[in-house]
Amino acid sequence: MASEYDILFEPFKVKHMMLRNRIVCPPMVTNRGITTDDGIEWYRRIANGGVGLVIVEATQTARIGEDIKVDGLKRLVEAVKAEGAAIAIQLFMSPVDGRNNPNAFTIEDIRLSIDRFKRAAAVCKEAGFDGVEPHGAHGFLLNQFFSPKSNRRTDEYGGSIENRMRLALEIANAIRSEIGGEMILLYRHTPKESNGYTIDESLTLCQNLIKAGVDVLDISPASENRPGDLAEPFKRALNVPVIAVGMMGIHERAVEALREGRADLIAIGRGLIADPQWVQKTIEGRLGEIIACRYCNEGCFGNLRSGKPVECIQHKGSKQ
Repeated sequence: MASEYDILFEPFKVKHMMLRNRIVCPPMVTNRGITTDDGIEWYRRIANGGVGLVIVEATQTARIGEDIKVDGLKRLVEAVKAEGAAIAIQLFMSPVDGRNNPNAFTIEDIRLSIDRFKRAAAVCKEAGFDGVEPHGAHGFLLNQFFSPKSNRRTDEYGGSIENRMRLALEIANAIRSEIGGEMILLYRHTPKESNGYTIDESLTLCQNLIKAGVDVLDISPASENRPGDLAEPFKRALNVPVIAVGMMGIHERAVEALREGRADLIAIGRGLIADPQWVQKTIEGRLGEIIACRYCNEGCFGNLRSGKPVECIQHKGSKQ
C-alpha cells in the first residue's frame, strides 16, 4: 500500500469498539431483502472486502420483529462479523396507516413511531448488532419533522427549533434506554436544507442528540469540490466521531477529508457497489485492479428506482 493512503487504514475506536480501519459501508437500499440468502451474501462480500463498519440499509421500524425476524438478522450479523467488520443497521421511520408527513401525524402516531424505534432497537440488540442508526436525513419522514419547510405543526412538535427537534431527541432517548450503554447509537443527518434549516440549526440538533446518547454523527452529503466539507462543522464543534460521504471511492478525496480533519470516518457507497474489494485491493497496492465507480448511476440508482437488485453494470451478473 502506498504510504499516502495509510490514514485510511488506521484503526479507530468508537466507545469500546475498535474498528479495523476508517472505511464505512453506508446504508444503501439493495432491493435484495436483508435476511435473504442473496442479501446476506451481499453484505458478507462487502465485509470480506475489508471495511471497518457495515451499516445495513434503511429498514422500516414497523417491519423489524414482524416480517424481518431476529433469527434472520442474526444470520446477517454473524456473516458480517465473521469477515472482521462491525455491523450497524439504519432504522427508517415508518408511515402510520398511510400517513407519511409530519402534518398528518396525530400525537398517537408519534407515540407509536417512538415505540417502533424502541422495539426495533431491542430486536437488533438481540440479533447482535453493534449499533443502530435512525435515518434523519434526505427529506424522509424523520427529517421532515426537523424541517420548517415541511413541518407546519402548531403543537409541541412544530414551530420553534426546540419543537422541531423534539421527535429526534425522543427517539434517541428511547433507543438509548432500550439498548443500554454498550451498543453504538449513530444518527444520519443532512446538514442543511435549501430554504429550510441551516447548519447552525443542525449543530443545535446534533448537540442535543449527543446529550440524548448519540455516539456517532453520519453527515450526508458533501460537495464534489471539497470532500467532507459539510461534515467539517460537526467535526470541529462536537466531541463525537463524524462520518463523511460523497464520492469517497476516489482515494484522494477520502484521504483529504481525513487529513484535513473534516471527518473521522469515510463512507464509500457506489465505490463498494462497483468493487466490494476496494479496501483490500488498496491495502495490497493493487489500485490498478480496482473497478472504479463511473458515477453513471445506472445499475445502482437505476435499479433502485425500478425495484431491481442493485448492482454495478461493470460486472453485471458476475460474482464480484
